[in-house]
Amino acid sequence: MIGIIVTGHGNFATGLTSSVKLIAGMPQYYETVDFIQENSVDELEYNLNQAIDKLKDCKDGILIFTDLVGGSPFKTSAELSVKREENIIVLSGTNLGMLIETSMGRGFISDVNTLADMAVSTGKSQAMKFEMAVHTEEETDGI
Repeated sequence: MIGIIVTGHGNFATGLTSSVKLIAGMPQYYETVDFIQENSVDELEYNLNQAIDKLKDCKDGILIFTDLVGGSPFKTSAELSVKREENIIVLSGTNLGMLIETSMGRGFISDVNTLADMAVSTGKSQAMKFEMAVHTEEETDGI
């Protein structure tokens, strides 16, 4: 099984996870690490290490979902992915759609790189702009 860690600024991780639970139930092998204002980067690193340790049985790898590229949760996760022995892939720009699909996709995808690629693809497809179609008078004559 592939493990999942969600981290980000403020209560990003626990907030997003509350939505995951509501929609899909609480996934297994899933940890959250919030980076609240009172935390130092050292505390963030400690908490991320603890989360990785809890997922030690995830031999297929671990995906760490972060909020912003370049922010402390992303940078700290990236550094840990290099330092640690586990196969860790760090993703950024996390949204609810990509998190739910990835979590559910672990049931049939056991390659962490394939799952990471799917997560990024889903995340991109979930970002869109809704525009109401404007019809000309000619187009609406028959309606």
